[in-house]
Amino acid sequence: MTDPRQIRAKSGTNHEGTSAHNRRVTIDALRVNGALSRADLARATRLTKQTVSNIIEELERDGLVVPQEAVRNGRGQPSTPYALVSTGAFAIGLQIDRYVTRAVAVDLVGTQLARAEADLPAGGPANGTKVVLDLIAGVRGELAKVVAESEKRLVGLGVAMPGPFGVDGADNDQWMMEAWQKFPLLETLAARTGLNVSLQNDAAACATAERMVGAAHGLDNAVCLYLGYGIGAGLILNSELYRGANGNAGEIGMALLSAGDPKRTALEHRASLASLYLHLGIDAAAHGVHGDIGRLAAGDDPRILEWVSHAASNLRWAVHLVETIFDPQTVIVCGGAPEALARRLLAAMEPLLPSIADRPGRNLPRLTLGMTDPWSVALGAAAEPIGRAFDPRFSAIMK
Repeated sequence: MTDPRQIRAKSGTNHEGTSAHNRRVTIDALRVNGALSRADLARATRLTKQTVSNIIEELERDGLVVPQEAVRNGRGQPSTPYALVSTGAFAIGLQIDRYVTRAVAVDLVGTQLARAEADLPAGGPANGTKVVLDLIAGVRGELAKVVAESEKRLVGLGVAMPGPFGVDGADNDQWMMEAWQKFPLLETLAARTGLNVSLQNDAAACATAERMVGAAHGLDNAVCLYLGYGIGAGLILNSELYRGANGNAGEIGMALLSAGDPKRTALEHRASLASLYLHLGIDAAAHGVHGDIGRLAAGDDPRILEWVSHAASNLRWAVHLVETIFDPQTVIVCGGAPEALARRLLAAMEPLLPSIADRPGRNLPRLTLGMTDPWSVALGAAAEPIGRAFDPRFSAIMK
């Protein structure tokens, strides 16, 4: 018998009209913990055994769970664990960045099954829309080759791009992609792909990836400090991604470092990859930039060390800020920075500034290294439709 105290699960409800929520709670428990018996699920989710049995039978009919080999515990009757079927659902994620676009296809548990990238031409959506659509079609075709029935189980297309959204700016602003934001992107993609399409900023997408298969897996409260061309914070609060009133929550890169600075210098102007490119005199659009910076960081390049020293000081302030406001279980540094560079930054950020998070008896460190992968944003974009379809959310109780 599995100790229910060791099972991470959200509570269901035995009231009438909450079957959608209970179904999501059951799927989430299997996603977070792996295979569980009906008895374990009932104890962990606080649902009746009959309710869990009904849900398991329904999920098995829908091809979302499958029984495993029976397990005997002590002298009692053997129990049958149930596990999620990875091929029970699929989704496609799309990242649109300043110079590149990436697409990834994932299954129900977040395994990448196909992916591709392409250079994004100048000229905004007028020149880039066809590139994006061709990329999606290519990945979708590759997915169908891997799993023939995937088309019938595609739950949606998730899109991620830099924010903030709905804020005026110049079309050539290096920090914003105004032309793409003004373009009816979601409507165009939905019409051309036939899929349900959703949008989030790149930091939120990276946090979604961390929650599904990364350092935030199983955590209820975490802040993912995203290091990319800019800087953002993905906010996982009470097990859900918090987006804010206009989808712009977590735009910490725009936070001013000092109210008295006449230049109004923002955090991302000092500690983002864009600031590193400028410091090194590197073209951000050049091929192989990620690998080049990784090698410089691993090789003790003095220019890298100088930038790390200054950037770490500013990021230390950012960690203090999000800890004070959100009280997360941990702050996860993630994004497109090469691992060697990210590890140098984390080391240089220690010791962290005192905050309410600096307390005895912590189960997790205040600062955690997450994904250091240029594909993490596209992965998170793909994970969003999966989460929208299967994760426990308050809205499911209202259906």
